[in-house]
Amino acid sequence: MIRRLQFLVVAVVLLIAAFSTGLSFLFYVVYLGLLAIGGSYVLTRYGLADLEAGYRVDHRQAHVGDDLRTTYSISNASNLPKPWLEVYNPTDLPVALPGRALGLRSWAQRSWVAIVPLTRRGTFRVEPMIVRTGDPFGFFEAAATVGRPTMVTVFPQVVPLPRWRLPNANLEGSHSAPERTLQTTPLATTVRPYAPGDSFNRIHWRSTARLGEIQVKEFDLEQTADVWLYVDLEGPVQGGEGDVSTVEESLRVAASVAHDAFLENRAVGLTTSGHRLVSIPADRGPRQRQKVMQLLAAVEGDGVTPLAEVLLTGLPKLRRGMTAVVITPSRDRVWVRTLTTLRGRGVTAAVVLLDALSYESARRRHPKSGDGEDDLAMREQRALRFALAEYDLKSYEVRAGDNLGAVLA
Repeated sequence: MIRRLQFLVVAVVLLIAAFSTGLSFLFYVVYLGLLAIGGSYVLTRYGLADLEAGYRVDHRQAHVGDDLRTTYSISNASNLPKPWLEVYNPTDLPVALPGRALGLRSWAQRSWVAIVPLTRRGTFRVEPMIVRTGDPFGFFEAAATVGRPTMVTVFPQVVPLPRWRLPNANLEGSHSAPERTLQTTPLATTVRPYAPGDSFNRIHWRSTARLGEIQVKEFDLEQTADVWLYVDLEGPVQGGEGDVSTVEESLRVAASVAHDAFLENRAVGLTTSGHRLVSIPADRGPRQRQKVMQLLAAVEGDGVTPLAEVLLTGLPKLRRGMTAVVITPSRDRVWVRTLTTLRGRGVTAAVVLLDALSYESARRRHPKSGDGEDDLAMREQRALRFALAEYDLKSYEVRAGDNLGAVLA
């Protein structure tokens, strides 16, 4: 706008000077300016005509550490070339989608792929694609939007836990029940002759070839212990900042343990104590996994409810044979006694303890030696470990920079 105003002032001065003095040179400059302005307007006016463009995001749900691929395409269905085009998508993703400036000959087409890493969990918006053009002097510009906004949900990172095992429950877990099921489970136990109505994908071809008649597989129902995750997001007990923080580490642990449990066909429940207390009843399957991951992607470490109160509220939801996994950076030992009451009800417990002091030290980069608060925090952390060991509660301690797959082994 300022450039146009400046150009307008210069044009008016030249026009007045030309008519006042009658110099042919000034008239020549005025005519040249009018030609440049007219050509710039025509170039901009038809710069977006007969263009076809579009974009596609490869997936709308992913995990931290994955890559987001966006495919762009634009074609010129005109006899006139498009010398200058700018294509981009506004977005609130942590790493913006890169735009591109290009030119198109007549009847030409261009396509490319933009790849950006997903570095932070949450729900982000990719705005419609914008195609912009203008003139070389910057007098005029035109823009058009293509497509609709796209929402991208980024779940917490899932870390492989090859050696993670839940504590043994008082009820049987991860073994087959002595009853047949019409569901297709990983436990194919025997074969029988084909009966009308059997699905073709249950045919066991080797037995069919050996016996000379169609044989179908029979499955046993797999019974596995349910898992209930408690993620402590009380604000005052958190430590660290950004990706190196107890909040993000807690959510990584919860996502990894839940993912591992779903692979074992366990029912998973989740309670988070963020801004408000949210619980998802225990269930299994892809739909439940979606609910759990979406909640973990949305919560923040701004809760006000202490862990002891969260556990007391959730006790009625735990039934015999369940396993409670508590993920917390809290050094308060009050909640330990609450966990000890679960054993009498046939509920086992495991605690993933995050060392908030190590995350604070990583944030400061240069920890203060001999700091009184740090010494007190170390003593509280040590006392909490002793309390968990005294009540024979399985615990894992995670510090900043640890490999979760190795620690939770």
